[in-house]
Amino acid sequence: MSEVFPRVPVMATASTAAARAVSPAVEARGLVKRYGDVTAVAGVDLTVPAGTVLALLGPNGAGKTTTVRMLTTLLVPDEGTATVAGVDVVADPREVRRRIGLSGQYAAVDENLTGFENLDMVGRLYHLGRKRSRERAWELLEQFDLTDAAKRVAKTYSGGMRRRLDLAGALVAEPPVLVLDEPTTGLDPRSRNDMWELLTRMVGGGTTLLLTTQYLEEAERLADDIVVIDHGRVIARGTADELKTQVGGQRVEVVVATDGDVDAAVAVLHEVAVGELQVERRARRVTAPVTSGTQVLVQVLQRLGEVGIVPLDAGLRRPTMDDVFLTLTGKPADEVAGVDEPARPVGEGVRP
Repeated sequence: MSEVFPRVPVMATASTAAARAVSPAVEARGLVKRYGDVTAVAGVDLTVPAGTVLALLGPNGAGKTTTVRMLTTLLVPDEGTATVAGVDVVADPREVRRRIGLSGQYAAVDENLTGFENLDMVGRLYHLGRKRSRERAWELLEQFDLTDAAKRVAKTYSGGMRRRLDLAGALVAEPPVLVLDEPTTGLDPRSRNDMWELLTRMVGGGTTLLLTTQYLEEAERLADDIVVIDHGRVIARGTADELKTQVGGQRVEVVVATDGDVDAAVAVLHEVAVGELQVERRARRVTAPVTSGTQVLVQVLQRLGEVGIVPLDAGLRRPTMDDVFLTLTGKPADEVAGVDEPARPVGEGVRP
C-alpha cells in the first residue's frame, strides 16, 4: 500500500480551532538538500494554508519530489525548517507521519489481496482495531466507487481503480494533510477527471492537499496556489491567473495547411515576437508572444498573404499555463514529467 501514516485523534477545542485557522498546514523555510556536489533543493520556501491546495510544478530534476520527501520525513533536510500539521519534520518525524497521508507516483497496492483486504490491512497496521478497520475499509470503498470490486483481487483492477484504491489507503487514518506525488500519472482522461472531482470533494471537506503534477491543466483546475520550481529554487508562485499575468501580453496563434508552410509561418511570426516562439509541427501551429495584439495580428495576416500562405486558423489568445511554463523555465510543458531522484521500490517507505 502507498506510504500512508496514521494520526492521533486530537480533541477539538476553541483554542485549537483558532490555531488551525491561523497556522499553515504546511510551512517550509529555506529547505536545502544535497547529494554530494549536487544541490537538489536550494532554499525552498512554501506555505500551504489549511483546507487549500498547493501544486508544485517543475521540469525534470527541478527538486519537486525531493522537496516532498523532506516534508514527509522520508528525507532529512541539510538546511532549513519545515512543519506539517503544526509539527516539526526533523524534531518529531513520527508525529508528522501520524498526521499525513502520502501517495506516490505509482499505485502501490498488494495485488494478491482484494480491495477490501488492502484497506483493512492498512487499518490494522495503524492499530485502528478489527471493527474500526473493517468499517473504515467499507467507508472508503463506497467513497471511491469501489464497492462492486471490493471482493476482487487488486491485480484484476484497471489502472484508474488501482489509483483510487491507493488514494483510499492514504486516507484510512483520516489525515488532515494529504501529499500526492503526480496522482493521475498514467490515467486515461476520464479516470483523471474522476480523480480531480474526488480530490475537489476531499478539499471541500477540509483536507489540505500538496501535490506535484506533470499536468498543467491539473494544477490550474485543482490548485489555489501554484509554485514553480527549477534547479532546486522557487522561481514563481501565485494563482494560475496571477502567473499568466506575470508572463504578460497576448499570443498570436497561426495554424497552416501544409508542413511546408510551417517554416514560412515561423519566419513571419519571428518578425513580431517579443519572446520565444512555440512551434508544434505535428499540429502545424505556430504561436508568438506579442505586445499589441490586434495590430500585430493584422500585420501577420498581411505578411502571410505576401508569401502565399492562407492560414487555416489565426487569432489572438491569452497566455496559457503552457506559455507560463515555457517562459519561466525555458522548457516546453511536455518536459515536465519525471522525478528528480530515482524511484523507490514498492514497499520501501517509512512506517510509524
